[in-house]
Amino acid sequence: MNAGLVPATRRGKEKRVHFDIFPSGAFGVAVGYPLDTVKVRIQTQRNHLSVWQCALSIVRTEGLRGFYKGMSMPVTTVSISSSVVFGTYRNVLQCLSQLRHSSPEAPPTKLHIFLSGLAGGVAQVSVMAPADIVKVRLQCQTEPYKFPNVDFKPKYRGPVHCLLTIAREEGILGLYKGAGALALRDGPSFAIYFLTYNSICSWLTEEHHKKPEWKVVLLAGGISGTCGWCVGTPMDVIKARLQMDGMGEKSYRGFFHCITKSVRTEGPKVLFKGLGLNCVRAFPVNMAVFAMYEVVVRFLHSVS
Repeated sequence: MNAGLVPATRRGKEKRVHFDIFPSGAFGVAVGYPLDTVKVRIQTQRNHLSVWQCALSIVRTEGLRGFYKGMSMPVTTVSISSSVVFGTYRNVLQCLSQLRHSSPEAPPTKLHIFLSGLAGGVAQVSVMAPADIVKVRLQCQTEPYKFPNVDFKPKYRGPVHCLLTIAREEGILGLYKGAGALALRDGPSFAIYFLTYNSICSWLTEEHHKKPEWKVVLLAGGISGTCGWCVGTPMDVIKARLQMDGMGEKSYRGFFHCITKSVRTEGPKVLFKGLGLNCVRAFPVNMAVFAMYEVVVRFLHSVS
């Protein structure tokens, strides 16, 4: 997923955890961003035949910095979106525990974890959608490199200019293109993410240990991120295509038309474009996120 979110065990630590998420989330974005750029282009541009061909094309025409186009937007917004997911997850989890056990501190059931993760993933769409469409459009802005001998000015000069241009040309709702697909991606993905993480930590942690061991946290983070993307990739493809459907000729009339047209012209496998990259990226990214998170938590504990 975009950010690793560690379920808190005590409400007294929640405020601190909100701040801890920023460096871990930003670190995770930076680690996986080159693969994310390749993934987005494969999903939205038909001229790429393989991952390696796409990566080599980026290096040849844009240099290494081509892999990091638009990265500042998710890096600067990751703390907000992660806090929304985390806060919603914790609040819904406590409400469900309160309803079932009359105590917010009661151990959550697997169903409660799943529903809380689902709510958290959907809740972050309001914050994440504008940042995500800016990221995708900047990642796919390749026109200046197609005509190197022509004085071709890019449509978007940067993240802020891209945000303002979309709002001016397509309206405020233009910033939320693909938001429905984003909600259908992140809701189930975060539900599986939290459920998998908690289940693995529970299975591999001995009863006399209050917290899972370091290796268990890393393993659980990597596997949970991979499982989340296995569920979310089909909607990830549709989301990216809808978001790009404003830069040139309009191809899709809406969400369902995008699905039917994509499947009709490219086959059902189109819904799994980028799945391999998502899984390859998810494991180390979520391991890095959890590692950085633990480093920050331990540092803050040592100075408090």
